[in-house]
Amino acid sequence: MLPATSKLCAAISYRHLRNMTGLRRQAAVAISQELSRLACRSPGPGTWINQVRRRSSLLSSRLEEKPFSEMEMSYIKQGEEALQKSLSILGDQEGWKTETVVGNGDKVLSKVLPDVGKVFRLEVVVDKPLDAVYSELVDNMEQMGEWNPNVQEVKILQKIGKDTVITHEKAAAPPGNIVGPRDFVSVRCAKRRGSTCVLAGMATKYGAMPEQDGFVRAENGPTCMILRPLPGSPSQTKLTWLLSIDLKGWLPKTIINQVLSQTQVDFANHLRERLARAVAV
Repeated sequence: MLPATSKLCAAISYRHLRNMTGLRRQAAVAISQELSRLACRSPGPGTWINQVRRRSSLLSSRLEEKPFSEMEMSYIKQGEEALQKSLSILGDQEGWKTETVVGNGDKVLSKVLPDVGKVFRLEVVVDKPLDAVYSELVDNMEQMGEWNPNVQEVKILQKIGKDTVITHEKAAAPPGNIVGPRDFVSVRCAKRRGSTCVLAGMATKYGAMPEQDGFVRAENGPTCMILRPLPGSPSQTKLTWLLSIDLKGWLPKTIINQVLSQTQVDFANHLRERLARAVAV
């Protein structure tokens, strides 16, 4: 038969604590302290007491976490939808047409989708490891305006969990101001699965960032970048960028197509230059 202290400790199981949705952090801390006091009275606490104590401490930390609001959950869902739809588009190999092929092997393909419109696909190899490319595109996202002349500014408006962010991006006016100033509000989702990284996004609404004077609010999406180590050469990264943009306004499609495909080619060159400078520093 178990001693009285063991009966008390056993009754307070982690499963019961987890199901008590109204439990406050103070209660969890008090339980942890009581377990420690009872353990000191026992001649030799068993392994199960330590397990309960560890789980109680874990519960205390989880109680401090801020749950996602309904709006935050909707942004997370939008990011996941952008990721899944982008992967579905890239997974269909039929119907792609060549737009541009550069001497270094970079190429831009395109296809027209009934529910999306014309999308562009950049395929390049970057002579840097995946982690370096990922860090520049995700961790240093707000610095993109420093090295990409096509971007005036990228600002993170809100972070939601570890994978999702809301961003505001101002596009720099191209030479000759053919398109005019555009800005974007997007939800972005970053996922790492084994040796593959997927960075996806799409346009969203964000009350704290209404349309700005002097800018046309364009829309992204779905769009994504996929990063993989080049097979047989882990020091190089294969980058695939699916670009889908509605620039809004009255613009001839021929001009839009030319601008978007050239934007992707320029991006690859600017990214390489940025990574080369980072290594040199």
